[in-house]
Amino acid sequence: MSKINVKDNDIAVPGEVLAVGMDSFPGIGTYREGENIIAARLGLAQLDGRTIKLIPLSGRYIPKKYDTIICAVIDVNFSGWRLDTNSPYSAMLSMKEATSQFIARGADLTKFYAIGDYVSCKIINVTSQKLVDVTMKGMGLRKLKGGRIINVASNKVPRIIGKQGSMISMIKDATKCSILVGQNGLIWIDGSPEGELLAVNSIRKIEEESHLSGLTDRVKEFLEKNKVTVKAQ
Repeated sequence: MSKINVKDNDIAVPGEVLAVGMDSFPGIGTYREGENIIAARLGLAQLDGRTIKLIPLSGRYIPKKYDTIICAVIDVNFSGWRLDTNSPYSAMLSMKEATSQFIARGADLTKFYAIGDYVSCKIINVTSQKLVDVTMKGMGLRKLKGGRIINVASNKVPRIIGKQGSMISMIKDATKCSILVGQNGLIWIDGSPEGELLAVNSIRKIEEESHLSGLTDRVKEFLEKNKVTVKAQ
């Protein structure tokens, strides 16, 4: 008989048996040994249908293909832009992947993206040597103007987004802010000063309390208590 030994957001330790039986499947951070699904690292258990996965509680972001991330431009050269991915590895944005506009040979590339600009981009390739290529072509991928950037632990991003985007949608509705969450832990927030502050405080609350049960209800209560002071931008 199959049995699941954990619930959503339970903390699991390496070697812990999360489920017994063949009705469940091992996801990220877990592995199968016989009929047991076992935790491979310290993390928060997440039940996604019949799949059991773990969200790590620590560790720096490691670039993965198809991740949408927020990056700062740190260098401009003749072939494109070098980006800080908030990880040990930088990324390259080529002229071909930067814009659909024609860029003449020898053009001043800082007119498109200058050092210090922030962009939302998608990883299209990661080599075995951790050379990272990104694109700006795609829905929602753009230079980020105005607003503010905050940095959170990348392993907390799934909790900040919530299932099917439920948590971040709740924050957007209550704060009247535009918010983009990069899977590398950088978050862009743009709204009124009051809205931005409430969004930041809400996200910090999630980051600090992500391991506790009932988080959604506590964040909802926090937003309802404070949203009366928020004005639409």
